Amino acid sequence: MAKKNPAHMFRGKKKAYTRKEYIGGVPASRITQFDVGLPSGNFSVEVTLSAQEECLVRHNALESARVTANRYIQTHAGREGYHLKIRVYPHHVLRHNKIAQGAGADRVSMGMRKSFGKTVGTAARVKPGQKLITLRTSDEFLVQAKEALRKSSHKLPTPCRINVVQA
Repeated sequence: MAKKNPAHMFRGKKKAYTRKEYIGGVPASRITQFDVGLPSGNFSVEVTLSAQEECLVRHNALESARVTANRYIQTHAGREGYHLKIRVYPHHVLRHNKIAQGAGADRVSMGMRKSFGKTVGTAARVKPGQKLITLRTSDEFLVQAKEALRKSSHKLPTPCRINVVQA
């Protein structure tokens, strides 16, 4: 697997780049499911993970957070005892202009000339206070739901807050 580039390469107030029909070869999103558990269930507690800062969340970070939260809550509440929903979608296409390194690189690399870059992945643009993941469950699994979202917040590149709403 290729080495991931640091986040500072994609940070900043650049215009959103989302028109996939004009871009060739955009990698598919790693997120396999946006809804997990029992979507039609009648649950009494809603626990939400929201971002505190503006950032870009890559698709593989969102999938990793989903897997972590899902695995933890499923072992405690069972398959029918919760509903987990990813609330953001990675529309923003990330590009990287590779620069050749080493001997003879000046002949191979073009530097900044025509430096559009190759697509390397997608990310979700997140604003402060935006909801990332929502987990609905019953009162008896409230502590486990908060712990599941706390564990998944470690996979995301921004500090997160956990909010609990009783239905």
